[in-house]
Amino acid sequence: MEKPLFLKQPPKRILVVTLRFLGDTLLTTAFINALKQAYPAAEIDVLLYKNTVGMMEGNSAIANCITCEPKPNWQGYQQLFKQLFRQYDLAISTQTGDRPTLYSFLAAPIRIGFVPPPSKKGGIKRYFFQKSLIFDETKTHTVLELLRLCSLLNIKPVYQLTPPFTQNTPTFTDKAYIVMHVLPQWRYKQWPRENWIALAHFLAQNGLQVILSGSPDPKEQHYLNAIQTEMPKDTLNIAGKVSLAQLATVIKQAQFFIGPDTGITHLAAATGVKTIALFGPSDPVKWTPWPSAYSLNTPPFKTKGCQQVNNVYLIQANLKCVPCYLEGCERHQKSHSDCLDAITVAHVKKIVERILLTPPQAAQN
Repeated sequence: MEKPLFLKQPPKRILVVTLRFLGDTLLTTAFINALKQAYPAAEIDVLLYKNTVGMMEGNSAIANCITCEPKPNWQGYQQLFKQLFRQYDLAISTQTGDRPTLYSFLAAPIRIGFVPPPSKKGGIKRYFFQKSLIFDETKTHTVLELLRLCSLLNIKPVYQLTPPFTQNTPTFTDKAYIVMHVLPQWRYKQWPRENWIALAHFLAQNGLQVILSGSPDPKEQHYLNAIQTEMPKDTLNIAGKVSLAQLATVIKQAQFFIGPDTGITHLAAATGVKTIALFGPSDPVKWTPWPSAYSLNTPPFKTKGCQQVNNVYLIQANLKCVPCYLEGCERHQKSHSDCLDAITVAHVKKIVERILLTPPQAAQN
């Protein structure tokens, strides 16, 4: 493998900066795996937000996770700067933002990363890196976009994500079950409440127990507790009772998973379980869950249409406006989305029936 000219020797300590949401953080693990494959002796640390560190639990490619707040106070900045300053041989920014660029600049004398397109402010950021790439916001799946960084180091990409892992996971049921994640972070990605309830009763009729996943947030807890009362009596709510790594194990052992466009749906797909993803305004080319065992350098899904790739079943409404790339019909995060309301329970039932009738190996074709 040819060594990049700006690297005189293989780096011993590498910092990857990924200040993202939960799902985005998970999608970074393919690139981290590529780094570990190329530099097996290197110590790879990751700088990320405190509320996303659980997504890296048990990841053997990572030596240390350094956490920070989204907007640190002055004391927080001082502590972080002291912790980072010239502690690494190579720093990699996986984003175009000001903070990831600054943190990378402080951490290492050699830096690579993404910069904004010429049409946007921030062109000066390219001077913070020895090598940089213009970030593609529309045409490339996020996993593949991050793997473009491999070209700057002349290393081979790795297309497999690594979900969090722990051996300490409680058992909640001895029945065949599915995991259902009903509440995304933003309202505009939400499927109607009555649809989830109807689907839960259909699953119970097919001998499947429903397990609800979610966060410990009090508002989410209140919503899940209320919806649980209208679902079959044996429905379990484990929201806030397990870590992300434990949830990954629960999902992996399920018959399948159903969820909207959210981080936990990305997590489900990464475990290899059959995953039904309900998509609305977001572009599948960029943001669909990454299918297990997919290893092509092209986006796994097209922009429009219901599709299946390996373990991921994408459901999308047949509306001309889909995807609109916007935050719901009212253009804000608390908006509803007609395209999600248009996904019928009957359509989801058909996918469920197909999964139940599909042999495990056939689903990977």
